[in-house]
Amino acid sequence: MKPQDIVAGKASSLWIFGYGSLVWKPDFEYRRSHVGSIRGYKRRFWHGDNFHRGDDELPGRVVTLIEDDDARTWGVAFEVTGAEVEESLKYLNVRETVRGGYVTKTVEFFPDGEKQPSVPALVYIATEDNALYLGPASPETIGVQIAVCCGKTGHNLEYLLRLAEFMRSSCPHVEDHHLFAIEAAALNVVSYLLAA
Repeated sequence: MKPQDIVAGKASSLWIFGYGSLVWKPDFEYRRSHVGSIRGYKRRFWHGDNFHRGDDELPGRVVTLIEDDDARTWGVAFEVTGAEVEESLKYLNVRETVRGGYVTKTVEFFPDGEKQPSVPALVYIATEDNALYLGPASPETIGVQIAVCCGKTGHNLEYLLRLAEFMRSSCPHVEDHHLFAIEAAALNVVSYLLAA
């Protein structure tokens, strides 16, 4: 099913894949959820956030997906059905598209450790075309930025720590080097600030 068909309300059931804050805070009604992965993308803290986790002067850093044929990204897929489809899309359009600068794509979602077939899922991705896109930086640079930024939803550090905790508790077999290197760098900054 094409994203435009989903948005036009032609879907009676829809899977939505979350790989950032959606994994712990979907904030929409759903029928069921599964931890799993998508292929061909890697998660990176390369997108700026001037609303939820930062502001115009100090934009925070949140994750987006970067195409990489050899990569897998782990997260949660949520199945929404019936009237929940339209309601969840209205909500996510504001949260992810209007305020976040993301666009939608359809990807194949593979549930973890279950004998279930893959399903098509809607995912929100920020690209280089977005004015908020910050691009790559060292874990230390990103860690400093995350440690000091705060937005209307809360501290950028909370976003990072919750995502790292999700990976450790729900995907303990996955080593997300990018995420954990940034977590370590941000915690070093916080330790330094607390000791100062």
